[in-house]
Amino acid sequence: MSFSTLCHERFSARKYIDKKVEEEKIVAILEAGRVAPTAKNNQPQRIYLLKSEEALQKIREITPCTFGAPMVLLVCADESRAWTSPFGENYNSAEMDATISCTHMMLQAKDLGLDSCWVLFFDKNKVRQAFALPEEIKPVCLLDIGYTENCAPSPSHANRKPIDQLVTVL
Repeated sequence: MSFSTLCHERFSARKYIDKKVEEEKIVAILEAGRVAPTAKNNQPQRIYLLKSEEALQKIREITPCTFGAPMVLLVCADESRAWTSPFGENYNSAEMDATISCTHMMLQAKDLGLDSCWVLFFDKNKVRQAFALPEEIKPVCLLDIGYTENCAPSPSHANRKPIDQLVTVL
């Protein structure tokens, strides 16, 4: 599958079948996140693979948005490892680096025949407590991953703004 096709065909899956993701696919997905670019190559992304019944139950108690996925990636950022802007903007790259890593894993999953859903609808403090995250580790997003059948994109999925509304040529 070409990269363009991959980008156009992926969508947020909201119904998974009861089928475990093969270990070699999990390894490939995590590897895609590991090699994602980060500011100054500081690699502040921290990924928690939730696949045990106990871990999945914990996350399901925090958010309804796991949709029966057999695995969920809790994508976090170690703010102590992130690049910090020297321009007085009070900004570091932790969250952006983590989301770049998540995008790589999402696209790798699709390339391997899996679907996913990027989730922000969760209480970060509850996640921090449930999984005993260290203080410097910031929960950023969840990525549900699994197999689907008869699952289609939401009706608004194809509604995309024209390129001229998104890009300004200078």
